Amino acid sequence: MSNEFFKHKLNVNRRHFLGKLSVGLGSAALGSLLVPDLFKGGKDQTTDLPLGVTHFAPKAKRVIYLFQNGAPSQLESFDYKPKLREMFGEDLPASIRNGQRLTGMTAGQDRFPLVGSKFEFSQHGRSGAWVSEIFPHIASIVDDICIIRTMHTEAINHDPALTFMQTGAQQGNRPSMGAWMSYGLGSENKNLPAFCVLLSRGKGNGQGVYAKLWTNGFLDSVHQGVQFSSGEDPVLYLNNPEGMDRPSRRRMLDRLAELNAKSYEDFGDPEIQTKIQQYEMAYRMQTAVPELTDLSKEPEHIVRMYGADCLVPGTYAANCLLARKLSEAGVRFVQLYHQGWDQHNDLPDHLSKQCRDIDQPSAALIKDLKQRGLLEDTLVIWGGEFGRTNYCQGSLTLDNYGRDHHPYCFSMWMAGGGIKPGVSYGETDDVGYNVVKDPVHVHDFQATLLHLMGIDHERLTFKHQGRRFRLTDVHGQVVKDILA
Repeated sequence: MSNEFFKHKLNVNRRHFLGKLSVGLGSAALGSLLVPDLFKGGKDQTTDLPLGVTHFAPKAKRVIYLFQNGAPSQLESFDYKPKLREMFGEDLPASIRNGQRLTGMTAGQDRFPLVGSKFEFSQHGRSGAWVSEIFPHIASIVDDICIIRTMHTEAINHDPALTFMQTGAQQGNRPSMGAWMSYGLGSENKNLPAFCVLLSRGKGNGQGVYAKLWTNGFLDSVHQGVQFSSGEDPVLYLNNPEGMDRPSRRRMLDRLAELNAKSYEDFGDPEIQTKIQQYEMAYRMQTAVPELTDLSKEPEHIVRMYGADCLVPGTYAANCLLARKLSEAGVRFVQLYHQGWDQHNDLPDHLSKQCRDIDQPSAALIKDLKQRGLLEDTLVIWGGEFGRTNYCQGSLTLDNYGRDHHPYCFSMWMAGGGIKPGVSYGETDDVGYNVVKDPVHVHDFQATLLHLMGIDHERLTFKHQGRRFRLTDVHGQVVKDILA
């Protein structure tokens, strides 16, 4: 018989054959990667990779990432620089800038006048951490958090910096951190996705967020983040349409699964299996999600802790409370994006309003997790994509100034999940421009996050287009000094 006959009967050609072969090898590679003894034979041999298998004992089981989109100023938050106050209006010395590149927004300035923070700083807690007056609630939890003051990145504009922080690369189509977690660890709750995304917007100048930030990239699409909305339906199209009840949907999904299984048998496309899984997940979520997203039943003392806005869907406070509920229910990675931190002008006014939105709920989340015994194995992260300059952009007065993008040093904090509490890590120079001690690169941060989840960042890889990719690319060192 002709080759064309066999191609038609088997529905296979060179591309399909090689694709199916690579899927098999990729699965075997992942199995041997996370379970070294998987293929050694013997009576305990298994072919199914158990969910939650790690390279070593994890300190954290889940992550809540409070991403402050737009880049909060480290000089108005956690990196106290009294020297800048003394040098108000003086030019940034060329020896400090050292020819480092600037954005197009300030590259044309004739001068780079230094400006210190309008806001007062004071020390808090047993650790004596310096915190700005516009973060009074976070100041109350400094003994539970680790403030990293020496983060740095290569990217100088929002989109590449944001993409780099979330995916380990400045270009798109790479899996996000949550997708890598889903791929490596799966979910703790079969009725909920491993990776959920929540969005909110503050009162300041907002930078956009896009689905590429929670994409699965080249991983199976089952690992993509599920975005929750602030409307009546937190997950769109989850509820049954008019005229369809739950038994009817079950029958429809069973028939659809049979058709998809036949297609998979014919073509071997792994995305068909993913589609079946997603339909089943949506069916199970119909019962789990409505109860989780109903915040009206929260006790009064919890509402007081987070603030009244926690009962308003789509606010930062509501998303912090929802993040706690999702995490408590077994969601592996909850990602919040809060927009409004891009203060190029009128920073004192805009920043103080932005902080009023996020200060109380951020601290409440830590306190809430702690009182429930969840902070110990839940890693909470707070921070943006880069920092702000120590020199002024625009008008130069202590009551009205702006700051440009600054990738060379910025601050973020982490808590719980194996992080050493009550620590301020790293030092920047006297004027807050460069790191002088204990730098932490974005890839170092990512390597540390994976380490806390029990994953060796160099061993969690995925082969794509002939190369083995990982979240940290070919870089990254675990920051051991901040581990408990």
